[in-house]
Amino acid sequence: MDPAMSTRPRYPWPTPPCRAAMAAMVLVLVALPAPVARAQARGEPKPAGPANRLAHETSPYLLLHAHNPVDWYPWGPEALAKAKAEKKPIFLSVGYSACYWCHVMERECFNDPAIARTLNEHFICIKVDREERPDVDQVYMAALQVFGSGGWPMTMFLTPDGRPFFGGTYFPPVDREGAEGFPSLLSRVIEAWRDQRVEIERDAERLSGLVRRTLAGAPAPRRPAPLSRQFVAEGRAALAEQYDPEYGGFGFSPENARQPKFPEPVNLVFLLDQHRRDTARKVKPATGRGAPSPLEMVEATLDHMARGGIRDQLAGGYHRYSTSRYWIVPHFEKMLYDNAQLASAHLLAFELTGDPRWKAEAEATLGFLLRTMTSPEGGFYSSLDAETQGEEGAYYVWTRAEVRDILGDGPDHDAFAQVYGLTRPPNFVKDRHVLLEPRPRAEQATALATTPEALEARLAPLRARVLAAREKRPAPRCDDKVLTSWNGLTIAAFADAYRLLKEPRYRAAANRAADFLWANLRDKDGRLLRTYRAGQARIPAYLEDYAFLAHGLLRLHAATGEARRLEQARLLADRMLADFNDTRDGGFFNTSSDHESLIARPKDPVDNVLPSGNSVAVRVLLALAASTRESKYRNAAGKTLEAFAGRMAQSPGSMPLMLVALGEYFDVCPEADRPPREAAALGPVGQGSKEVVTIAGELSRTPAVKSSASRLEAVLTLQIKPGWHVYANPSGVDAIPPTRVTLDPASGWTIARIDYPQGVSKVLASSGDEKVAVYAGKVALVVHLKPVPGTDAPADALLRFSVQFQACNDRYCLAPAKQVVAVRRERPDGR
Repeated sequence: MDPAMSTRPRYPWPTPPCRAAMAAMVLVLVALPAPVARAQARGEPKPAGPANRLAHETSPYLLLHAHNPVDWYPWGPEALAKAKAEKKPIFLSVGYSACYWCHVMERECFNDPAIARTLNEHFICIKVDREERPDVDQVYMAALQVFGSGGWPMTMFLTPDGRPFFGGTYFPPVDREGAEGFPSLLSRVIEAWRDQRVEIERDAERLSGLVRRTLAGAPAPRRPAPLSRQFVAEGRAALAEQYDPEYGGFGFSPENARQPKFPEPVNLVFLLDQHRRDTARKVKPATGRGAPSPLEMVEATLDHMARGGIRDQLAGGYHRYSTSRYWIVPHFEKMLYDNAQLASAHLLAFELTGDPRWKAEAEATLGFLLRTMTSPEGGFYSSLDAETQGEEGAYYVWTRAEVRDILGDGPDHDAFAQVYGLTRPPNFVKDRHVLLEPRPRAEQATALATTPEALEARLAPLRARVLAAREKRPAPRCDDKVLTSWNGLTIAAFADAYRLLKEPRYRAAANRAADFLWANLRDKDGRLLRTYRAGQARIPAYLEDYAFLAHGLLRLHAATGEARRLEQARLLADRMLADFNDTRDGGFFNTSSDHESLIARPKDPVDNVLPSGNSVAVRVLLALAASTRESKYRNAAGKTLEAFAGRMAQSPGSMPLMLVALGEYFDVCPEADRPPREAAALGPVGQGSKEVVTIAGELSRTPAVKSSASRLEAVLTLQIKPGWHVYANPSGVDAIPPTRVTLDPASGWTIARIDYPQGVSKVLASSGDEKVAVYAGKVALVVHLKPVPGTDAPADALLRFSVQFQACNDRYCLAPAKQVVAVRRERPDGR
């Protein structure tokens, strides 16, 4: 965080850095995305009033707002020029078609005549589809996250020249339950803009500067970190730390089992690549004692997802994410990019293991895409909504009586009900069920005195009958725009399916989509366009469009041997190098050199629900280098990897597909693997952080623990090796993880607060000119505890603290690490 931004404002909300106050004042909810509509439901909603400017757009999300009384503008020069001419602030609303809470705010607020009058009088109102304009979304989401959270609908207020100064997500139409209503918020913003313009302009400039630094990617270090296979090994260890050993998946927090869980196929692809390499080298995984192997993590994750409510058990395909670690209740939207990547992950798992289950899962997902998400021209649609008739999930959930009415009474109904969880208590509102398989199929078959194969033969026609009944319900909306990047991922999935399974319809689907994009989503100069709908292709493409489509074409070339696909991929890569490459520092910007200028030009290496454009670009360049023998592609790939070496050293678990690319680079350039002497001296991979940072021995026996009737205080001491440091809490830079302590809640105690000491601020060679707060030497963290409400905390509780930290020297960082410290409280009687 920029210390210059810590001045308390005089206008009536916190400045961007005041996160705690912001959290108390603004309700920031992550949007609940939505699943979706069939072909007959693709039309726009019936007009409720006069059309506004959005009626001329092609995005289904923008068209949803085309008859609001709000005087909406699409993002573009007309709106920005009007804001400057009238000296009005900009109200920016960003969402997407499958976003449930976006629809709620549209109904509650943007269709309200009084709210619309206020917006029209005092603001220039801009509506953005984040899927069409990922650049706008990324820039202003980075600003929103400075306030402490993020999500959609994104509600932002900007100066007339586009600099952000305040934001949130969903706001209700009236004040309620401690949440500020949208009209109240608008009143405060209007008053502040009138009375405190100077302060707003000042903080907007500071926030814009922070956004620019956050999105610039890793700054060019004065002494670049050398590329090393150690990054790959530490990324593997980091994913093992994040793995949920009971239910699969990643990012589980024992303190919050209700934390949403995403499929994260980029992690699965990385771990499968590690399994392939382990098998080729005939070595055992080296992730640490008792740690699961890469294949174990993948197969457990795929199994729990395939049996969970996140999977559509009737029609195939996967919803976007689960509302908890258990994969039971999803947010019901279905996204093209999730299903394309998961199909690819299932195919790769089948290729490496021969397990027919993963083949069947891939075929079910691809079948869903062919039936529901394919346009007559051959492109693939973007998403299906979560809601129907204003109710999320209504299309997908069942009462027991509804299923009985379809299947009747008898053994077939009983078998279906047992396998798909209908004999258990309802898991959704209004006594309804999300269908799932709570027990493995083999166990179900044993309980029903049959075999898994015979049970599946019995269930298949029953699923078809229930699905046929579901298809008579009002269907969710389909966002039928065709996005170049997401189609590239889908082409890759169908191409790999043809390569492995030799099913002609998969080759036909991949070829039709590739031909459609090549013919319809390029301009007269051969540059790609981002989106297509209703016969119109528009918006200059982004890095991900070039990289993902080139990747899909290369997979299609690998599957069919057609030379034209290789040449098409080469043309895209050459244009990508010409228009997006950072020739000075390496890596690729997300937007082209002649793209519209925003307040920041991101260069992002992090793999998320979508792979990073940089990760895929490196893999594309390496594949072209192998096919064409042209060194320019290999050299550009190497320079990109070097540009992000510091980030890989610092946070390898956030870049799994970049680590796959790094492994592929070392395959063709083994001489590039030159680990620093310091890293080699640290001993076995995964042990380096423990060699650098120790939690003093006495803490694992009897630490300094003070007790009272209702409170405990524990002191955890970190001893950091000379020449090294760990990041303080706070670190002062949003992208850098601070040291933090958590407690296993099974002890009966919970953390009331933690006193983290203030770190020393310094500039590191690996972080450009930005100051970072660090701890060095001996550091004491004081943890204040209180009993878990409603429980009797045991007198001699064993307290298991997890200390998470990242150890660095002035040249590079080790992977983030976690050490568990067991502390036993002595009984009051001294025993």
